[in-house]
Amino acid sequence: MRMQFVEQIIEDPAGQQQRVAVNIGESPLAWLHARGHLSERHYRAGELLRADWEKAGMSPQVTMRWDAAPTQSGRGRPADPTLRQISARDRFHAAIAAAGPGLSDILWRVACAGEGLVAAERALGWPSRAGKLVLTLALDRVAAWYRVAGGGEGARP
Repeated sequence: MRMQFVEQIIEDPAGQQQRVAVNIGESPLAWLHARGHLSERHYRAGELLRADWEKAGMSPQVTMRWDAAPTQSGRGRPADPTLRQISARDRFHAAIAAAGPGLSDILWRVACAGEGLVAAERALGWPSRAGKLVLTLALDRVAAWYRVAGGGEGARP
């Protein structure tokens, strides 16, 4: 698979702008899962979190929006977020809260921002290989919050 990195500026769960390099060909969770480092349960939980982040409109917008602009008379499409976006945002924030402080940082970086594990460890100032353990703990909590069935089998420590 060809590696193609793009630089993106994204907003983290705390509202801070972050500049990250993302391999648009493969997500870090898919990479870890394909190599046996994450169980199916962990992978699905991370993908649910990422999907909620994107549905909530929290991911960077890379194309122009073609929605009709609201007019003074109220005609046109409303600028307010849809119920679907609000629900996804609520689920995302609740799942991040379920992961807990200290665990949500790497979870967001890897699952949502598409940052690789090594880059996330470096950005957080963590020792090498600490991220996989912390990410697994965070994904356990998020899987429980999303009620993802299945055990943690298949993942190597």
